[in-house]
Amino acid sequence: MIALSLAEIAAVVGGQTHDIPDPSVQVTGPVVRDSREVTPGSLFVAFVGERVDGHDFAAQVIEAGAAAVLASRPVGVPAIVVEDVQTALGALARHVVRRLGATLVALTGSAGKTSTKDLIAQVLRRKAPTVFTPGSLNNEIGLPLTALSATEETRFLVLEMGARGIGHIRYLTELTPPRVGLVLNVGSAHIGEFGGREQIAQAKGELVEALPAADEGGVAVLNADDPLVRAMASRTKAKVVLFGESAEADVRAENVRLTDSGQPSFRLHTPSGASDVTMRLYGEHHVSNALAAAAVAHELGMSGEEIATALSEAGSLSRWRMEVTERPDGVTIVNDAYNANPESMRAALRALAAMGKGRRTWAVLGKMAELGDEALAEHDAVGRLAVRLNVSKLVAVGGIEASWLQLGAYNEGSWGEESVHVSDAQAAIDLLRSELRPGDVVLVKASRSVGLESVAQALAETGAEGEVAAR
Repeated sequence: MIALSLAEIAAVVGGQTHDIPDPSVQVTGPVVRDSREVTPGSLFVAFVGERVDGHDFAAQVIEAGAAAVLASRPVGVPAIVVEDVQTALGALARHVVRRLGATLVALTGSAGKTSTKDLIAQVLRRKAPTVFTPGSLNNEIGLPLTALSATEETRFLVLEMGARGIGHIRYLTELTPPRVGLVLNVGSAHIGEFGGREQIAQAKGELVEALPAADEGGVAVLNADDPLVRAMASRTKAKVVLFGESAEADVRAENVRLTDSGQPSFRLHTPSGASDVTMRLYGEHHVSNALAAAAVAHELGMSGEEIATALSEAGSLSRWRMEVTERPDGVTIVNDAYNANPESMRAALRALAAMGKGRRTWAVLGKMAELGDEALAEHDAVGRLAVRLNVSKLVAVGGIEASWLQLGAYNEGSWGEESVHVSDAQAAIDLLRSELRPGDVVLVKASRSVGLESVAQALAETGAEGEVAAR
């Protein structure tokens, strides 16, 4: 964070100083909510959770070198006491962002936010110092914490914005007003909470409504291939830049294909020229993510050639997103278990089919959460797609939603042992340990709540120990 005294911070957040002998002491370290992340000069934010109260760690963090605690009550050590810690954190982020000289890029969408954010960051940091959201910390707590990690040297601040309802993104943009806003897509993620795709589009479009006008430098980067996103052009005064495979897109891809290993390759067209890209990531869905990143980078002054090079060298920065592990016995494990919705399920299955040419493929799939009335039909459709893509084995893991995955596969023609429904992750691990053969490719994917990352991790460890059964 940019250096601020405790007195300045108290004034910004409307707090009272307690047990602070010298209010001129500066916070020079990070702002953190985890006591294990405290370093000398930190500001520790004491949240009260369901199981842990951050106030209980106040003495510990001061002993570890924290300058003070941002708290909702006095804690007997240097503290700035406020009525609401989350509101105070947001106010501090808003103040710091206004003082920064950085260009703020914000992005949202139903799928691909984190992967795209990671691509944007890897491209932009070739041009100038860049700070970006770690993992998927994209809510009213994670976003201000990320913004507060920027320093005077930061030139680009890339923030992922999530939403679970109307008004959420509007609130986040008030904390950290963006100059460049990117909307990736409007899909089925959280459709049960929102009530429909139109409501999702309304919420996601709050990002472009918050942008400055074109003559003030505002840029809205929109997906030309998604009608609900493209229609958001009417909701902004910012310059509109389109990306996608559409011929009308300002930044577009041609000659898209997957390599034999399942990595996308395409010709990138930008207003400054065309260049070839072959990505290190897996799955055709990353083409759209790459185009979005390219459109942002081009608007911020990078050439098409520079962008193509950066995209070709970019890797995965966030875990459990098409994370590929090659075992010594030749088994390939694709851990995409961080989250799932119908769009990302279809993309992952297509990537599995591409990676598995000439090899046996396994799709270990679990529940896609928060789909509302569409849940059972969407699970049935994913099971059917697995069969149409000639996935060798489908392992559906969990309760009723998983049974519909397996039923969809059965009704599509998976009548033998090509699909199976198991009760939980351990049952899936036991099955795979007994039946995997050298050279097989295994995709593991479900919503985060299912916890299927344990399956991928167990299979990787099994390979390392040489325990896999060769049949």
